[in-house]
Amino acid sequence: METVLEQCMLLVISLVANGLSALAGGGAGLLQLPALLFLGLAFGTALATHKIASVALGVGATFRHIREKGINPAFAGFILLTGLPGVVLGALVILAVPDAIARLVLGLFTAGLGIYSWRSPQLGLTSSVKHRDLAGWLVGGFGLFFIGFLNGSITSGTGLFVTLWLVVWFGFDYQRAVTYTLILVGLFWNGFGAITLVMQTDVKWEWIPALIVGALLGGYFGAHLSIAKGSKLVKRCFECVTVVVGGSLIVDGLV
Repeated sequence: METVLEQCMLLVISLVANGLSALAGGGAGLLQLPALLFLGLAFGTALATHKIASVALGVGATFRHIREKGINPAFAGFILLTGLPGVVLGALVILAVPDAIARLVLGLFTAGLGIYSWRSPQLGLTSSVKHRDLAGWLVGGFGLFFIGFLNGSITSGTGLFVTLWLVVWFGFDYQRAVTYTLILVGLFWNGFGAITLVMQTDVKWEWIPALIVGALLGGYFGAHLSIAKGSKLVKRCFECVTVVVGGSLIVDGLV
């Protein structure tokens, strides 16, 4: 009975966390990773378990977003080329780095993203082409590499960084930015990070099925809602999730 209740709890946590993440463009780790830690896993094991399960978020969201044909293959390749090396590097070094300070700094940055978006009412509601010259691609690529490093190491909320970076630097609207984030970060960045972590630490494999089912369903339905309701709702969800994620990370870093 305890095992059944445990699996049901994991399913609900994964469904809610990944549904919000698919709608806001990141933040699944806000509920999922702390829940795994609360249930008794060591940090490294919880991180690897969460990272594997979070790949299913990308799968679920991809099934919904791919029907809209909103992905530019060349730009998608650019995100993968610049971000994946950072993901692998971050996953290689995180298990040897003190976590509290990193969480505190990341929390301050994450909360700042939501406040910045909230203070910019028109940000991300319409799309425009920005920074597509050589200098723009270089700065944009470096930004994605740095966010990839954070994704591979800290993991909680870094998809939100990619979403806002695509909005602010490249001129995407929130809806289109979330599409790229969920597919490329959720599926590929998290996939490479998961492989790198699995090679270094243990995984709670018996919890993976429930987490994957929740992530698949949450990813699909969250993506469907973001497509149906448009950038205004996505922007509001992004702002709420970033502030909550940031506050959670700040508290974790201080405690």
